[in-house]
Parts: sequence; C-alpha cells; structure tokens
Amino acid sequence: MRILLTNDDGVTSRGLLAAKQALERVGTVSVIAPDSNRSGVGRGITIDRALTVVEHTLRDGSLAYATDGTPVDCVRFAALGLIGEPPDLIVAGINYGVNLGDDVTYSGTVAAAFEGIVLGIPAIAVSQQSPEAGLHFRRQSGYDFSPAADFLPGLVEQVGERGLPPRTILNVNAPPPPVSGVSVVRLGRRIYQDRLDLESDEQGHRRYHIYGDDPSYHDEPDTDFHAIANGRIAVTPVHLDLTSGTGLTEVGSWPLGPGA
Repeated sequence: MRILLTNDDGVTSRGLLAAKQALERVGTVSVIAPDSNRSGVGRGITIDRALTVVEHTLRDGSLAYATDGTPVDCVRFAALGLIGEPPDLIVAGINYGVNLGDDVTYSGTVAAAFEGIVLGIPAIAVSQQSPEAGLHFRRQSGYDFSPAADFLPGLVEQVGERGLPPRTILNVNAPPPPVSGVSVVRLGRRIYQDRLDLESDEQGHRRYHIYGDDPSYHDEPDTDFHAIANGRIAVTPVHLDLTSGTGLTEVGSWPLGPGA
C-alpha cells in the first residue's frame, strides 16, 4: 500500500514521525508536510503564488518533502505526481491535540483527509490527546503518541481490506494511556466560550484576542467527546455531503420567483 502522510503541525512534528514509523509496518510511506505549523487553516489552499518544496531529513534519517503551502496543498502535490504514483491511502497526523466535534471544520489535519474525498482516495485523520490539555484542542506538552501510533496500523489494514463507505473519511482521536477500548461514535458538539480582549501596542493600534477561555462540550453519549472523556479511542466516519435534505424540501416549497 502506498501511503501519503501529511499533517498541519509541520514536518518537524514528533507526531508525524510517530505516525510514519507506525505506518511503515503496513505500507510504503511518503511524507509531504507543511514547513511550519498550519493548525486551524481548515481547507485553505494556495492559489495566488507558486509553492516552494524542499527536501527535509526526518529524525530517523528518512526523506520528506516540506512545502510552504497548506495541508490540502500537500495532498494535491501527491495526487499530481510529486512522489510518483498517487497514493492508495492518505493519513493526516498524528496531530498534537484532539480534533473533536465542531472542531473538525477548522482543523488542517482533518482538511487534508477531506481532500481524499475530493480525489477519490481513502483517508484517515488521527489526533492524540495530551493529558495536560484534556479535551481542549490547544497544543500542550507531555504528549505520548503511542496510543494513536499503536492503533493506526491495524486500522489501516482494515481500510485496505474493506475500503470505506463512499465519500467518507475516518476521524480518529486517541486518549493518553491507558486506553480502555475503541468506540465508533458520532461527532459531538462544542460549547465555545470566546471573548473579545483588547490590547494596544506602542503605536496605539488596537489588537484583539478573540479566542479566550477553554471551550467545553455537550456531554452526550455515543459522541467522540464522551469516548475520549472515558479513555477510549474515538473513531468517527465523516463525510462531505453538506446539502441539507430537510432544507431542500423546505426551501424548495418557497415561491422564489418565475417558474417556482
């Protein structure tokens, strides 16, 4: 299996290296990753300039490619032939911190996996919780990537044998050890607690922090939040069909103009 490995934390991430070494048990791994942290860029792409790509040596001495683009750009590079044949599987991660619930819409890690849907390539996003950060998505110290790394090869083998449902990725989040099991669950819902904090610089310019307090979440069963809170790996099938069936019916009944 030809596996493309990327992330949003950057090519020097310890999580990326942990994923690479785990995935080498089940396939041939090529790495294309951003040259620095791109957390929170979502499905952003670079369309207004040429992208730089440089060779980078990972900590284990192997070759990777680093680009000044986004995680989605990294996937496009692979699909367009930068590393030869297109990959059979895309893996994004292992991310510093969880990507749960509504956060997946912001995550560059999950965005890279979503590009697999567009390209028709199976994809997995995988993230690791820090014991310091809890269910917060912010990067903290004290990461042990072994729960996600140990789980990943077996999951990849299952995807290789069984495939994935059409236009669906897997979003995987692992708690710190000890892990009590695995749950296939739905996305939960965040409770964001942002606030507007004003700062002034020496020139008197107004600057604001708008992402303040740690977010909470709705504590509902059968969600990724609930699984992680109980020490279980959360596996969530996610798709990109954003069309609302209910909305089609309701808005389709509106008298919107001639021929309606």
